[in-house]
Amino acid sequence: MTVQTKVGSARAEAAEVLNRLGVPEALWTGGGRPVRSPVSGEVIGDVHDSSPAAVAKAIEAAHEAYLAWRSTPAPRRGELVRLLGEELRAAKADLARLVTLEAGKIVSEANGEVQEMIDICDYATGLSRQLFGLTLATERPEHRMMETWHPLGVVGVISAFNFPVAVWSWNAALALVCGDAVVWKPSEKTPLTALAVQALFERVCAKFGDAPKGLSAVVIGGREVGEAMVDHPKVPLVSATGSTAMGRAVAPRLAARFARALLELGGNNAAIVAPSADLDLTLRGVAFAAMGTAGQRCTTLRRLFVHYSLYDAFLPRLKAAYGSVPVGDPRQAGTLVGPLIDAAAFEGQQRALADARAAGGQVTGGERVHLPGRPEAVYVRPALVEMPQQAEIVRRETFAPILYVMRYSDLAEAIALQNDVPQGLSSSIFTNDIREAELFTSARGSDCGIANVNIGPSGAEIGGAFGGEKETGGGREAGSDSWKAYMRRATNTVNYGRTLPLAQGVEFDV
Repeated sequence: MTVQTKVGSARAEAAEVLNRLGVPEALWTGGGRPVRSPVSGEVIGDVHDSSPAAVAKAIEAAHEAYLAWRSTPAPRRGELVRLLGEELRAAKADLARLVTLEAGKIVSEANGEVQEMIDICDYATGLSRQLFGLTLATERPEHRMMETWHPLGVVGVISAFNFPVAVWSWNAALALVCGDAVVWKPSEKTPLTALAVQALFERVCAKFGDAPKGLSAVVIGGREVGEAMVDHPKVPLVSATGSTAMGRAVAPRLAARFARALLELGGNNAAIVAPSADLDLTLRGVAFAAMGTAGQRCTTLRRLFVHYSLYDAFLPRLKAAYGSVPVGDPRQAGTLVGPLIDAAAFEGQQRALADARAAGGQVTGGERVHLPGRPEAVYVRPALVEMPQQAEIVRRETFAPILYVMRYSDLAEAIALQNDVPQGLSSSIFTNDIREAELFTSARGSDCGIANVNIGPSGAEIGGAFGGEKETGGGREAGSDSWKAYMRRATNTVNYGRTLPLAQGVEFDV
């Protein structure tokens, strides 16, 4: 089913939203880089790329800001982040609308992304009073040994188009309370939302009163801008979200200068449907995980292993959901699947489907959906592919709505197949058998950074550290103790006595 829509021009709406959010018109007009809305294919802005000199200037300014910000008490830093959360609450509807216009997300998902920003600000505000180290036992009398954590410096953030604002907030909220400054390179496909967030941040700094200038900056451009950030000696940490290929390019450059990399890369996420699964719950979980955001999430469900005893009962229901899901303008009420980001994403999907057919796959869906008057917008019906086995194409991530479905007979076999891919981001099992659930989340189960039971692999909350293993990069963002990535650790030993006993019984009298 395709949703027809009568909503207006994306270009006109984007201009209205940008003006309401306080983004200076000079920043999104008259530049050399056109920004297209996947909703309609229209050009909705023309931004200015940052020159290498401008990138260096932003980093130097951020470094100077860090030198002042690091001495600001952490709870005071938390107050800035609290104000940011309040500003995001006030601007939620407009910022979410811009996410829809620029990234193509349906209304509820765009609202959810901004809510994620608000949530991480709440989390980080509380964290600002909990940046703690340990007091350690020492073998030397009249000595105290402790672990302390200090601000790191300038944090570079490279984000992807599919979460154009949330990923920045995961990093920035924690970095700011930790005493760092932030320089952000958004995806060249979604720079307008970054300019909007920066405008909101500058408004917050004015309310805060004494935030150092340059504490947050946005630099815009392609690969060369990212390289300038990655190579700059005053950026001790780069958090980069994107493809595995991007991670392979970023990591060695950072390692060459002994800088830190926090990588959030590819995902080829799987779910296992066990014999005891609640099929109504499973159907909803699989449908959202596989088709939400038009299959353009790093946590999208891409592989589904269904027990042979359920396969013939479950697959017709899943196919019916695929055939009836509303595809159309994401601004329209009732739409569940919006557009792909661009034509290249559709071409990648079609190549993958051709490879799947060649490997024996039976394809349902995957065809382009044409909306009247929008020849340059790329809408597609999600594809479901029944595969005889986990062929090479299944092991490769395609960033588009394709779900490969396979039978299994033994749980150990299904877990082995799930783990037999280069990526290791997220995973799930649908089961009412506690033994299966516990095995899946044990050391002998999923090898992913996220392992869920009776929910899909997507929908992570900010309270848990987000990230994965293997070619996903090993990075962790948001909750848990991931704040430590944005700080440096020091071990301190204090001698409050009048003698100098040495550790390990060493004697050295002079």
